[in-house]
Amino acid sequence: MTPVPTLPATPPGEAPAGRPGSADEPVTRLALAARSGDPAAVDGLVRALHRDVWCYVARLADDPRLADDLVQETFLRALRSLHRFEGRSSARIWLLSIARRTVVDSLRRASARPRLSGREDWQSAAERAQPRGLPGFEDGIALTELLAALPPDRRRAFVLTQLLGMSYEEAARILDCPIGTVRSRVARARACLLARLADAEH
Repeated sequence: MTPVPTLPATPPGEAPAGRPGSADEPVTRLALAARSGDPAAVDGLVRALHRDVWCYVARLADDPRLADDLVQETFLRALRSLHRFEGRSSARIWLLSIARRTVVDSLRRASARPRLSGREDWQSAAERAQPRGLPGFEDGIALTELLAALPPDRRRAFVLTQLLGMSYEEAARILDCPIGTVRSRVARARACLLARLADAEH
């Protein structure tokens, strides 16, 4: 099997690849070429979709410290099953579906073993370790806190459509549910977030 290229510890700075429409086609062609073990195609596929996968996984995982490991596992799973990818959906949708299952499996494993520390402990430690005064830093912490309070199904739908910019149809394929369900989950997530923001202002 073709080895997985070394992934960066944080998402690269370029804009996310694989937007709906024609932008998805080059990435899907890379995935089809990578099936034969073409190292350049494998490397291009990982680089093109790494940012989207990292953002999705980091927002869904209960512990952001695990994001890099979960992204690595997502790509390992994808490369192991790449021979079954036929391009019926875009490579981006296919890979984010694998990422969702990877996070769900991780959460199930975590729930089966005792937690060594509470979320508040590592969250406050992470915040203390981060530099202050960076543009968007406080907003990022606030968004993470707000998203963590959402039920998992609503959080997944919200992250895919509102943060990653995917269409409701694409999100429905990834989440394996009807489009109407995605719309409902996003609407409820928005209502919950607005309510919490209003509470925070008082």
